[in-house]
Amino acid sequence: MILRLPLLATAIAVLFSSCGTPNSRKPKPFRSSQPSPAARPFASQFPIEWPAADPSISQWPPNAPWIKAQSYVLVDIDTGNTLAYKNLDQVRAVASTQKLLTALMILERGRLRTPIIIQPQDTKAPPSKMGLRVGQRITREDLLTVVLVKSANDASEALARDHSGSVPAFAAAMDRRARQLGAFRSHFVNPHGLTEPGQRSTAREIGRIALAAYRQPFIRKTALRQSAYIAGKTYKATNKLLARMPECTGLKTGYTRAAGRCLVSTAHFGRKKVLLVQLGSQTKYIFNDAEKMMRWGASQRGVGR
Repeated sequence: MILRLPLLATAIAVLFSSCGTPNSRKPKPFRSSQPSPAARPFASQFPIEWPAADPSISQWPPNAPWIKAQSYVLVDIDTGNTLAYKNLDQVRAVASTQKLLTALMILERGRLRTPIIIQPQDTKAPPSKMGLRVGQRITREDLLTVVLVKSANDASEALARDHSGSVPAFAAAMDRRARQLGAFRSHFVNPHGLTEPGQRSTAREIGRIALAAYRQPFIRKTALRQSAYIAGKTYKATNKLLARMPECTGLKTGYTRAAGRCLVSTAHFGRKKVLLVQLGSQTKYIFNDAEKMMRWGASQRGVGR
């Protein structure tokens, strides 16, 4: 078959115009497997992978303020950048900071206004308590409010039993939810953080859990409260930073002898939002250290890992 010359010339011209010369050819843009930050919904704007564990680096960066906590991590909430850390993956007890996972799971189940009837086993958790009585009817919302404001252990146990049928079943569900959040070194035995063998987490993993909890409007709103009036009683917040630092917006305190003083804090400085996890600190340092570290973090521009 004979191809006419005009058609052949046209075909050759089209071929060269589509290929271009080496200098005129535009490279294909790099396409990340992750959506751009602007395209991500609010629920996805948090770090999936923070700095890899490096045994040779226990604290970063060198110019970060000194604080007493044995482990900590400071994160820019909006960008996901890690601004500072110390012993990021050190496994340790975390006390009531793990109640953030309990609260997250209760909220994800929903129906907060449903009342539950308090059972004898709900009232046996050691202090701090809200003073539940056997047979008392109280909503999940009210129980969860006192958990977040006053850190009530009996309210945590009542919610756990209502959620999963028993505390051990709820603890197993906590482990499953923690793994979904990337917390693979954590293991939970109860919903409130009182010391039990094998119960553990890390600053990195409590940070991941805290960021997931922070996404819940109910938690953000309740964590701001300095007191709550529930079932005829007033419960004062355990988070003293709320009263002394106007920028502080929460989030959860914790203390046991095994864990030391623990605190998960969030603060807003204009458009800059930071989250700090402190584990293994001491009473005289914990709140001052939180304010010092978060103010330093708010001053960091265009940095992080």
